[in-house]
Amino acid sequence: MRLFIALLPDEPFLEAIRKLQEEMREKGIQGHYTPEENLHFTLAFIGEYPDPEKVSEVMESIPAEPFVLRTDRLGKYQDLYWCGIEPCPELTEYVRRLRHALADAGIPYDRKKFEAHMTLVRKAYTKNREDFPEIEIPEKEMTAVKVSLMRSDRGKHEMIYTEVGGYYL
Repeated sequence: MRLFIALLPDEPFLEAIRKLQEEMREKGIQGHYTPEENLHFTLAFIGEYPDPEKVSEVMESIPAEPFVLRTDRLGKYQDLYWCGIEPCPELTEYVRRLRHALADAGIPYDRKKFEAHMTLVRKAYTKNREDFPEIEIPEKEMTAVKVSLMRSDRGKHEMIYTEVGGYYL
């Protein structure tokens, strides 16, 4: 099973991201837009791992209080556009403790530096070659109250993400 741990956006946050994606389309950014059901913030990418119950146990062992995430900026890495959030010390600390607990339990994960972001468009390009057309980032916030264990399956045209577990902060 291909697994990752994520924060899923609440409906008002999701609506703001849908509007942002629409504005990006209107400004000429083309590519493969992340479907709304796949929008998330990855906290730890585990990859192929056979025991989601063990991962869930580790997740539940990390105490945390709900925290607030606020949109901050639009970023680009090669041909990928993403939405970032304001620095959130509570999120950073939670991810640090979560990753340490995964390592202590012998659960492998991608050890790339954590950068809270939501992927908006892959294989993005603009006809006018302007990297960042004038796009207004919506000022939106959400309170993270649940951490989700997600399964990733390859669909016919895109990845399909399914929540297989989770717990409330």
